[in-house]
Amino acid sequence: MKRQLYTADHEAFRATVRTFLDKEVLPHYAQWEKDGIVAREAWLAAGRQGLLGLAVDEEYGGGGNSDFRYGAVLAEEFTRAGAPGLAVGLHNDIIGPYLTSLGTEEQKRRWLPGFCSGELVTAIAMTEPGAGSDLQGIRTTAEDHGDHWILNGSKTFISNGILADLVIVVARTTPEGGAHGLSLLVVERGAEGFERGRNLDKIGQKSQDTAELFFKDVRVPKENLLGELNGAFLHLMTNLAQERLAIAVAGIAGAEHLLEITTRYVKEREAFGRPLARLQHIRFEIAEMATECAVTRTFVDRCITEHTEGGLDAVHASMAKWWATELQKRVADRCLQLHGGYGYMSEFPVARAYTDGRIQTIYGGTTEIMKEIIGRSLLG
Repeated sequence: MKRQLYTADHEAFRATVRTFLDKEVLPHYAQWEKDGIVAREAWLAAGRQGLLGLAVDEEYGGGGNSDFRYGAVLAEEFTRAGAPGLAVGLHNDIIGPYLTSLGTEEQKRRWLPGFCSGELVTAIAMTEPGAGSDLQGIRTTAEDHGDHWILNGSKTFISNGILADLVIVVARTTPEGGAHGLSLLVVERGAEGFERGRNLDKIGQKSQDTAELFFKDVRVPKENLLGELNGAFLHLMTNLAQERLAIAVAGIAGAEHLLEITTRYVKEREAFGRPLARLQHIRFEIAEMATECAVTRTFVDRCITEHTEGGLDAVHASMAKWWATELQKRVADRCLQLHGGYGYMSEFPVARAYTDGRIQTIYGGTTEIMKEIIGRSLLG
């Protein structure tokens, strides 16, 4: 079925993204995977190409276009290229909205130009060793000291944690406030007492630096409070729909790409004197995955349309995130199986997609959390 989601402008942007990937990312990606981190030059190249800050106003160096479909194109192409390490989606779709919607004029002028040029790589630090989706469990604290905060605590599993120049930290500013006693504080590279732990060794997405962060009596200026004091809970909930939709977009794109390469493989690979594609079981496997992808694609595209028009709610975003990422996981497993022993070899795209995509059902809210959100909306 022909997709109705994108215009000629979106497809022209897609061509630009593919050229960027071919020139600036894929030739270096194997080395980044070995190094465990993306070269900073790649971020600067993305900035020069206009791939960062798509929704940021032009006066701050951005693209001035809030159409989420451009972000969706980026997510699709980076996923199909097998290059999640350069986390432009995290930067643009997840962190960007906090800076543009909550930032003061002074904050925007201070941070957004670098955000758009790639000179300021960003991260958001919410997860702690003892607190993931449960915001009430956050122990990182920020004490009011007049013209500044004193920040203490630690965070873990922070994407862009090593490279980040600007970290939005979720901290407790009112001890008795529960989830409603949290605020967003921006910690900048070089702040005294701000230390990065090890670059965590993951089973996939090796080049995407994921780190532990430590804050020991870090002095954070009052002007680095982002949004309302004790307003982090509402701010986080407001932006989660887009975050989860972005993950869903990558999920279905990943499943479709795996189906494409596996379809080619079973046509070429022979067993018992004939192509695997001639075996009924193989045809049924491909038919099932193709149907599941087509149905999921229709729903995710509808969610993108709803979000572009300002109507996507948290429940449908959770549905999209849950379903698309679980489909990606199932398709990766089945496609690896159809590749046989070759599927277990790291140099094969299906093997890398299997490990790179496994995190999809976990970050941005686990599948179980997504089901809880949906269930509460239906049952109270």
